[in-house]
Order: sequence, then C-alpha cells, then structure tokens
Amino acid sequence: MPPLYSHNLEPGRDSLELASLASSDPGPDTGDDTSSRPSISSSRKLSLEREDPLDNGNYAASGHRVRPERSTSVNSTFSFAANLFPLSSTTGGGYAPLGAPTATRGHVNGGLGGGSLEKHKTLTYLNGLSLIVGLIIGSGIFSSPSQVNANAGSPGAAIIVWVVAGILAWTGAASYAELGGAIPLNGGPQVYLSKIFGELAGFLFTWVAVLVLKPGSAAIISIIMGEYLVRTFIGAEAETINPWISKSVALVGLFLVTFLNSVSTKLGTRMNDMLMFLKFVALLGVTIVGIVVAATGFSFSGAANLDWKKHDWFEGTKMDASAFAVALYAGLWAFDGWDNTNYVVGEFRNPGRDLPRVIHTAMPLVILSYILANVAYFFVLPLDTINSTNTVAVIFGSKVFGPVGALILALIVSASCFGALNASTFTSSRLVYVAGKEGYIPELFGRIGSGTAVDQHESLTTMRTRSWFTKKLVRIVADEDTGLFYTPIPALMLNCALTTAYVCVGEFGTLVTFYGVAGYTFYFLTVLGLIVLRVKEPNLERPYKTWITTPIIFCCVSLFLLSRAVFAQPLQTLLVVAFVVVGVPVYYWRRYVNGRSAVKREAGGMREVREERPWWKFWQIR
Repeated sequence: MPPLYSHNLEPGRDSLELASLASSDPGPDTGDDTSSRPSISSSRKLSLEREDPLDNGNYAASGHRVRPERSTSVNSTFSFAANLFPLSSTTGGGYAPLGAPTATRGHVNGGLGGGSLEKHKTLTYLNGLSLIVGLIIGSGIFSSPSQVNANAGSPGAAIIVWVVAGILAWTGAASYAELGGAIPLNGGPQVYLSKIFGELAGFLFTWVAVLVLKPGSAAIISIIMGEYLVRTFIGAEAETINPWISKSVALVGLFLVTFLNSVSTKLGTRMNDMLMFLKFVALLGVTIVGIVVAATGFSFSGAANLDWKKHDWFEGTKMDASAFAVALYAGLWAFDGWDNTNYVVGEFRNPGRDLPRVIHTAMPLVILSYILANVAYFFVLPLDTINSTNTVAVIFGSKVFGPVGALILALIVSASCFGALNASTFTSSRLVYVAGKEGYIPELFGRIGSGTAVDQHESLTTMRTRSWFTKKLVRIVADEDTGLFYTPIPALMLNCALTTAYVCVGEFGTLVTFYGVAGYTFYFLTVLGLIVLRVKEPNLERPYKTWITTPIIFCCVSLFLLSRAVFAQPLQTLLVVAFVVVGVPVYYWRRYVNGRSAVKREAGGMREVREERPWWKFWQIR
C-alpha cells in the first residue's frame, strides 16, 4: 500500500470495511478540518489521515487490532482503490462530490451542501417498518386484483400469483438488506452501483430515478388518492369525475406531505407509523368481513355471492406464459416499495441489526395480508366483478354495507395512498439529497434545512419566550438533536416540483412501462452487484448475509420480466434505453462542472482555483 494511504490505516483494512463499521451512535464532531494531501485527485478517494469521527466504536478510531483475516482492496482482485468510501468529517458524512478531489471539501460541516443527516441517526426499527409497509400497501391491493385475476384466469391461480410475487419481492428485499448492512449510507442503489460498478452506473440510476421513477410513481399515487377522496364526497357510484378535481386534491396532498417532511424527520416518520397501523387494521377488517359474509351469506343488496362454493377455485386457469407474466408483473407492482428503507439506511441507529429485521417482518406480514384480502374479495364478489373493476375495495364495501360501506372503504384507500405518498416523499428526498452531496446534481439539493446550523440553533433558543402551547408543539414534532427544519428541504422541493409536473400531465400509460423496464433493470444490476461483491470481497464485513440463491433467483426473474417487456412493447423499451443513454453525456458534463469548481487547500487558508483545460476536454479531471 502506498505511504499516503497507509498513514493511519492498519493493515488488513479495506475501503468497504470502513463503511461497514459505521456506528449507530454518532460521535462528537471535533470541528477541525483535516485535508488530504494535494496529490490525491479522485472523486471517490478518502482522506485516511484520521479516523472516522462519526463512530466512537470504530476499530480504526479505538486503536483495536484488526482481525488478520480481513481482505484488502490492494490484495484482492477486486480493487476499490478508486472508490474508497469517504467517511471522514471532511466529506460530509460519507459523500464526495463527483469529479472533485477530496482535498477540496472545505465546508465546516463537511462535503457539498454543509450538514449531514447521517450524523444525527434518528430512525428506529418501527420507523423502518412503517416506511416499507407504508409504501408497499398503497393502492395496489385495492386496485391490482383485477389485473392479477383476469390474467391468472381463476381464483386459485390468482392466489398462487400473489404468493409467488410476494416471495420474489422478498428475495429482492433480502438482497438489499445485505447491501444496506455492508454499505450503510443513504441513497440505496445509487450508492451501491457507484461503489461496485463505478460512478457512471450510480449516476445513471440517479438520472432515471430522480427525474422519472420516483416523481412518476408518486404522481400516480397522488392521483389515485385524489380520485378516492373525491368519491367519498360526491359518492362512490359516480361514473365520471372531472380529472382536474382529482388532480387538485392530489396536489394538495402532495404539498401537505412535502411540508410535513420539511418540518422534521420525527413528524414524517410518526405519520408513517400511524398510517401503517391504519392499513393493517383496514386489511384485517376486510378479511374478517369476508369470512363473516362467507359464513352467514349476508349481502346488503342482491343475492350473496356463491361462486366460491359452486365453482372449483382453479377452474379456467390460463396456461399461457404471457398471461402469467402479466399477472406476475401486476402482483409485483402491488408489492413495489420493498427497497424503501435502503434509501435512508444511513439514518438508522443500528442499520446492521434493524434493516434485516424490518425486511423479514414487513414482507411476510404484507404477503399474508394480501392473500387474506384477496380471499375475502372472492368470498364477497363474483369473479367477473373483480376482473372488471379497478376499485374492488369500494365495490366490496358497497356489497356488504351499501353506500356507507363504499364511502368508508374509499376513505380508507385514500388514507392508505396518503401514507404511501408520505413514505415515498420521505425516501425520495434522501435520494435527491445524496445526489446533491455526490455532485450528480447542483449542490444546492444536498443542503440541509432552510438556513445554516447556527441560524437553526438560534431560532430554537427563542422558544423560551414563546407560549406553553408552542413549546409543547415543538417538543412533539421537533427532532431531539436538531430541532425544526433540519431536513433536506431543497431536495423535498425538487421532488415536489417534478411530481407536480407529472400530476398535471397525467399521461401514465407510457410511465408505467417506463417504470417497469427501467426499475427492474436497475433492480437487476443492484442485486447482481451483491453477487459480484460476494465473489470479489468474500471477507467483507456483512452484519447480515442472505443465502446466495436469493439474489440469483431475483436476477433470473428480473431478466424474465425484462425480456417479456422488450418483446411486448419494443418501442417504449427503446424510449427507456434512449433516456438512459442521454444521461451519459450529462454525467461527463457534471464531472467537468464539479472539477472546474474544485476548492483546494493552501498553507494560508482556502481559495478556489479554476482548473485550466480546454472546455472540450471535459473528461480530463485531475
């Protein structure tokens, strides 16, 4: 190892181990800046001239001897020398700007954008559980049954599709749990792809996710929420609704969740916690009602449904592989959101312990809830009715309790969508925040709060002069260490603006296909990265390690779904490929911009030095 990198680093310690040793409890911030030597010039190199100040229990900081069996990047065939994890205080808690040497970070709080969310770890097991459940249980289980059932052909086959879809989603979630424990940073696939396959892969994911995937899916959730909420007031049986009425309600909900998540992390997570319990109660209620109806034959209007008694549950099952693929895809859409907690893993108090627990608690609970809810639908409604409606929950409530039941179920679905929108906004803001820290997008979006840390502290001290009610309110909603508005507000504003644009446009046919192709492409690459990491770094510290068959199964299924999409809709697939390719020159342009604005340390202080190079040689970053 060259002397520069081995200055304070014990033998046998690789770059990934430094990330995996990130503590759940932040250590004291010493406040002094330590620069890397000027000869280091890589966007991903770490200043190793002092230990990670974020972790009191870090082996490097405590002086403990490193276990001799650890593999190193130098000795391994898979070298991370150019992608060392920047976990020092001079790099903003784990992020280094794209195209800029680590020596250039001169902000007091570290990294582009100043303060770091990772220094204030507030998320618990319950918060993680509510995030993943909150986004998975949105509108899918209340609308997707028609698409699954129609393509499966029979109730029994539909139940099997739901089970298979849930297990496949579980394999992906378990794979992400291992990656999140080994690389405990915010950003999810963005960070994993960058560390494993290089900056370009991480940037392309950010390019697609920030501009299309996250705001597009949030827009779909918002409009569904708006439609159901409008129906609670004008009647569930209304045939036509002015789309702009639903869109207006959707925008109000979007602005509300953006504000709630801007106030504090505690307020956003508490909202998720409450709505998670509401969703489970609602699904449990649907299941109980279905069983009671099946046992008693009760029906508010018309004869009770007896199809589940008279017909075999597998009668009419379709054996076509294409139909099964469509049904499976619809089921996976309803389970989408299992990767939610990985975007905020850097804010967990104990990510190595809590992330796997969250995954392996949430997924079986959601799978069981979905299966029971679908069985209840089959007990109450004829199969033809389920196959012909996208508002199966409302029809279910109307069949059992009449108009009142329809309105109650419509209100429950809208509240469920609101919870999914809140969870999506919370995690999407962290993705945008990390992109700003990395320099993928302007550094403004990597900033915390509406002002500086000093301004926020001073604003909190004024609480002494305020009323009792105001003080009590702040104690309830404010974060313990940082108070109010210590959140990625610029990132939240960007996500809100993009989502607003998609809500106003409202063309979701192409968006759904785009989401399926692009989303599962990056799912595949990220889980494939886990396999690559297993082969190249077998001794990497992994708090949680899934079976190797888990990522292999998920990769195979992802390829199957992608191949079906390519053959079924080749033109829209080409649109996805074209959009991703456009991100390549944008990536090099961002490297050029960040390289030119790099800040270098001098003996007498800090000064900005514009790197002199012809503009057309933008790829040459020193």
